[in-house]
Amino acid sequence: MSRIKRVASADKVRFAREQRQNPTRAEEALWEVLRDRPLGMKFRRQHPIGKFVLDFYCEEARLAVEIDGPDHAAQANYDDWRDEQLGQRGIRVLRIASEDVEKDMRRVLERIKARLTP
Repeated sequence: MSRIKRVASADKVRFAREQRQNPTRAEEALWEVLRDRPLGMKFRRQHPIGKFVLDFYCEEARLAVEIDGPDHAAQANYDDWRDEQLGQRGIRVLRIASEDVEKDMRRVLERIKARLTP
């Protein structure tokens, strides 16, 4: 498998570090589960790739998991453009509502697991 060019600006790397220090409740809850590799694959959190910072990223599956809070409804066009840009890099994006993470973690993990294989 070819590796994705991960060159990110210093600003994006700094932003990713800040985001790791200040996660949303949903991001923190999902990270507490994913960090133990329950699906058999390694995920990174707040991972910079190019001009983007991904909430969670599994390099082996080339899968980004984005947790969308209520503010994402207002930026649907940007999210679509961003997903398209990531798709051009061979990265698939799974968007999950933050309320789903907070209410039904088992279902969230099932959705992620279903997307881990191409």
